[in-house]
Amino acid sequence: MGNSIGNKLNKVFLIIFLTLTSLFVLYPIVYVVSAAFTPGSSIASVEILPFGGGFTLEHFKHLFQNTNYPKWFRNTFLIATATSIGTIITASLGAYVFSRFRFTFRKSLMLSMLVLQIFPSFVGMIAIYVILYRIGALDTLWGLVLVYLAGNIPYNIWLVKSYMDTISKNIDEAARIDGASNFKVFWTIILPIAKPIITFLAVTSFTGPWLDFIFPKMVLRSPENQTLALGLFSFVTDKKNEFTNFAAGALLVAIPFIIFFIITQKNLINSMGGAAVKE
Repeated sequence: MGNSIGNKLNKVFLIIFLTLTSLFVLYPIVYVVSAAFTPGSSIASVEILPFGGGFTLEHFKHLFQNTNYPKWFRNTFLIATATSIGTIITASLGAYVFSRFRFTFRKSLMLSMLVLQIFPSFVGMIAIYVILYRIGALDTLWGLVLVYLAGNIPYNIWLVKSYMDTISKNIDEAARIDGASNFKVFWTIILPIAKPIITFLAVTSFTGPWLDFIFPKMVLRSPENQTLALGLFSFVTDKKNEFTNFAAGALLVAIPFIIFFIITQKNLINSMGGAAVKE
């Protein structure tokens, strides 16, 4: 009897704890969603209780009619997509080379990439700025893509290589006996089997540029090249207090990103279920 009462009390306590934790985590998100539809512009116009101050769509109209929000969205999407594609190509090819071939300085190169990943990206900001200035890449979208690619390569090569190391080399040998070249083995055999880690790589390399503020602030200068992070930040500076417009823009940023994540997550689960036999 005592154990039964104790189990019930533990279950009630756990439900209360999880409920309070969920409310604590979800309230800021609900508050921002509420602010996006609340009349007024400042944060003072937003009620503590969500959706307690009325309902309007004027903030979304303002974003598309009176600001460069569509251009910010386009720039961010181009940068994130180019970074994701470039990271997948470079990291998968580099990982395949390090996983399947033995050559001079192989271990040294792998170790050097690991050492480079230890240092935070902020350490090299001055050097990055100088390099971009000398190659004429400041205030350009492709210059920012180069920055993200350079930062993504070391860790992601290690990540993909660790996954490719688990793929049986007998598959490679069987394909080569049939006359397949190294690139054909990589493209038609290794890459499909490594689809789970490639999908994960696509998601992570897309989210970084999509949400980043520091490097766009350093690289981009002209208003037409601004990203969503820079554009939305201009709504909540010392001279402006357009929190509701900021909330509306942040909500639009999150929606396509969530859709993208859900789609890739489903593909990731399906790919793991259909992966080939590994050693």
